[in-house]
Amino acid sequence: MTHGIEDHDGHAASLEVTSVGAGVRIRGVAPSGEIAVICTPARARELAAALARAADEAESAQSAQPVTVKAGELRRGDVRDGDRAMTVENVRIDGTTARVTWKSGAGRSWTQEYDADAAITLGRRG
Repeated sequence: MTHGIEDHDGHAASLEVTSVGAGVRIRGVAPSGEIAVICTPARARELAAALARAADEAESAQSAQPVTVKAGELRRGDVRDGDRAMTVENVRIDGTTARVTWKSGAGRSWTQEYDADAAITLGRRG
């Protein structure tokens, strides 16, 4: 597996996980070097759980920071930054106009038109 994995210098790296007898072998290869370890299945599950927790924390930290995108780049599930929950249900681009259908936390839906390049601040990416 190499997609989205980099070494500390930003170079593409690979990570291989295989069963070896009664253990699990984890091998990482990058231009900067290689490491291989073997652990018990229980330890491998602990590592998997730790990876999942770290991924959740990274996503939470990332989503805690508002992000600004162009109206034409909004996607379903994006949540508008503000006091009231507004979630993107649909986006249609017509030339230079973005027609965005929002849904409120109360379940009401409405459509607003924006210039496709208009800056929209999101509290969370969908």
